[in-house]
Amino acid sequence: MLHLTAGRVGGLFSRRAVVGLTNSGARMSSHHEVSDQVDMSQPMYWDRLDTPLPDRAWIDVLDSKDKSLKQKEKGPWTALSKEEKILYWHGKHTELYRLKFNHTYPEMKKPSHEWKTVIGGMFIFFGITGLVVFWQGHYVYPPQPHTFGEEWQAKQIQRMLDMRVNPIEGFSAKWDYKNKQWK
Repeated sequence: MLHLTAGRVGGLFSRRAVVGLTNSGARMSSHHEVSDQVDMSQPMYWDRLDTPLPDRAWIDVLDSKDKSLKQKEKGPWTALSKEEKILYWHGKHTELYRLKFNHTYPEMKKPSHEWKTVIGGMFIFFGITGLVVFWQGHYVYPPQPHTFGEEWQAKQIQRMLDMRVNPIEGFSAKWDYKNKQWK
């Protein structure tokens, strides 16, 4: 029941071929991009100063060496060597500590240098904004009107005084007409 002419069928196939061969068309036609989704119902690991014990350990899957170390941990700690115990010795932390935690408190409290990037970005933004404002003032906006000049404003004030504008509480009330000076 469907009647397609040869030109319509050819046009349909050629459009699909072009879309299928282009990069964006390949992405559009696949629709199989997989993104990692985090299951928020499961316990998660967080390195946070206000949460000393995260919901789960840093390393979930233990190899044979780590399993033997965990078995040793359950026994008397005198059987553990110094390297296996939780020691803070010249900034080095042992394997047993690293199985449970990724960072120590001193490592978490260590200041980052991100502020330098933020300040640098602000200066770049302000610099570009200043250049745009300068460019607009020079090339976009018209020149300042002649009424902004000091000579014109002095004439305007004299005219307002001559007309006695707002003589009770306003502009003319502050002018001494006998001495020709401001009160």
